[in-house]
Amino acid sequence: MPQPPTARLSRAQAYELSQDRGINPTGNESLTDVVRQRYGRRDILKGLAGSAAGIALAAGLPLPREAEAATAAKPRFSFSEISHGVDERHHVAPGYDADVLIRWGDPVLPDAPAFDVQQQSAAAQAKQFGYNNDFIGYLPLPAGSSNPSHGLLFINHEYTNEELMFPGIGRQDTKDKAFRDMTRERVDIEMAAHGASIIEVIRRPGEKWAVVAGSGMARRIDALSTACEITGPAAGHPRLQTKADPTGRRVTGMINNCAGGLTPWGTVLTAEENFHGYFWGKREDSHPEAGNFKRYDVPGNWYNWGQHHERFDIAREPREANRFGWIVEIDPYDPTFVPRKRTALGRFKHEGAAVVVNKDGRVVVYSGDDERFEYVYRFVSKGRFNARNRKANFGLLDEGTLSVARYNADGSLEWMPLVHGRGPLTAANGFASQADILIEARRAADLLGATKMDRPEDVEVNPKTGKVFVMLTNNTRRKADQLDTANPRANNEWGQIVEMIPPNGDHTADRARWSLLLKAGNPADPKVGGQFHPATTASGWFACPDNCAIDNQGRLWVTTDQGEAWAKASGTADGVWAVETEGANRGLSKMFFRVPVGAEMCGPFFTPDDRTLFVAVQHPAADGGEKFTRSGKDSTFEDPATRWPDFQPGMPPRPSVLAITKKDGGQIGS
Repeated sequence: MPQPPTARLSRAQAYELSQDRGINPTGNESLTDVVRQRYGRRDILKGLAGSAAGIALAAGLPLPREAEAATAAKPRFSFSEISHGVDERHHVAPGYDADVLIRWGDPVLPDAPAFDVQQQSAAAQAKQFGYNNDFIGYLPLPAGSSNPSHGLLFINHEYTNEELMFPGIGRQDTKDKAFRDMTRERVDIEMAAHGASIIEVIRRPGEKWAVVAGSGMARRIDALSTACEITGPAAGHPRLQTKADPTGRRVTGMINNCAGGLTPWGTVLTAEENFHGYFWGKREDSHPEAGNFKRYDVPGNWYNWGQHHERFDIAREPREANRFGWIVEIDPYDPTFVPRKRTALGRFKHEGAAVVVNKDGRVVVYSGDDERFEYVYRFVSKGRFNARNRKANFGLLDEGTLSVARYNADGSLEWMPLVHGRGPLTAANGFASQADILIEARRAADLLGATKMDRPEDVEVNPKTGKVFVMLTNNTRRKADQLDTANPRANNEWGQIVEMIPPNGDHTADRARWSLLLKAGNPADPKVGGQFHPATTASGWFACPDNCAIDNQGRLWVTTDQGEAWAKASGTADGVWAVETEGANRGLSKMFFRVPVGAEMCGPFFTPDDRTLFVAVQHPAADGGEKFTRSGKDSTFEDPATRWPDFQPGMPPRPSVLAITKKDGGQIGS
């Protein structure tokens, strides 16, 4: 394996390093280039000078007279916003409760033991709530109903923070020491803490939300022992075959599941994102997947799983990494359902899977590839949704067309199919079949000339308007020589939100329109160039949009992930913001919720009546909490920046899911 650095990298630092190594090598246009061409130098310069006209034009916001009128227009969100800040606790808008529903280590399965942080085991963790909860999906009970007070929650467990899970591991440790401390037993525990949890939840009249103890529908899916099926065009391909699975159709577990989505037939799509970090060793030029692995930065060597499990060592099992990086479909209503990795949707570092049934009945899935200079994708099914037969839809995502987006300077968008035999996607360029294209979706998109984006994360479809919102988190690797004075977003620490508008609501059309909803970052700082509605307050703006949700009224809610750079990006903790998307208040943003220090805000999801918003607080204390530790150094198990949510001596911080409700029982935000 490569020589370890002197100091052990945090997960965020390792991610930054991998972004450098795995950077998109193509000369394809970036979104910055397109924005500069589309809006023009003079208009953007006016925006930089602070004029309302320049800001409005660049962001797709109202022009000055409309902006003046907007200050008197009635906003769609009536809550009193909270202020920017950071401390050891979470905060929610006045008039709301934010109650912890379930925490890392809490029981999931009926026979789960009580959580003992000093006596952890893989067997116990496999029955308990996993670590770093991310995507949340609420599925009403019974299936097919719209019950807003009794249902299932599907919750992803993206990754683990070893230094906060186990004693004796510090982020100042060398990698050698940290990996020695991560024994086989501890590795198995963290593998069991990955994957997903399915829990039954209920809110009885006059009571708060609670987990239904002993539910027969509860389930844990993990990276250690859960069998998954590989389906679609790449299933069985030699590049997915291993010593443990010579069929290329069965794989153990799923890893780094970030965002996701729900299907109209009541299943969950969960997205495998940074799978590269779990693989171990040194990539030699002679490796059979050398070019493919280089494009995905495999191995990442974030974890030492490969020291204890052969399949994660790229020398001993050269194709295992090809079995991760997929969208996984799961039926939460069936505890015996075998998770299915749908290869037709392509292999990349998926963030989210937004599903919509098109007018003609075909199913469309949007997804982003969460890395700097990567792409936005769309899948269109061959078959059509059957509203009368739920099980008839279970194969819809195995046949269809995967496309990648090119954003043009005139505001048009092209969806370019990744289909074997079309254009450069031929054997001459190393694609012998459609399976090869899907396994190397990034390289196929490179050859088609897709637009390089600033970390495409969550993508969501507004069911009321048909518009599609893409969260672009940031891109600190964008160089100044890629820009000119017309666009000062080099070293983009703040991100932006792109809006895609299908023609006449047709999500299968080859072309669409696009615009910028807003540019994140402080609009009062001309060096930042943030662009929100002029009425947005000093606490209303945000940095690094990551996940989002559309409530049942068609309103947009955005959550953020600033990583360790939060103090520089915004000076505030991550949280939830409500954002206006239509009319005179377009681009107006208000702060609704704030996480404790070092945490990321994930997984916003509404119940069908909009009276509950579930959110996931991930890795509390992990990012940039030096001012809150006793030592003044990075958080550890022994000395964390916060002990949220328990605040008990000896208990480390615990990632948790919260249920946010209005004290008067009304709809969230209204």
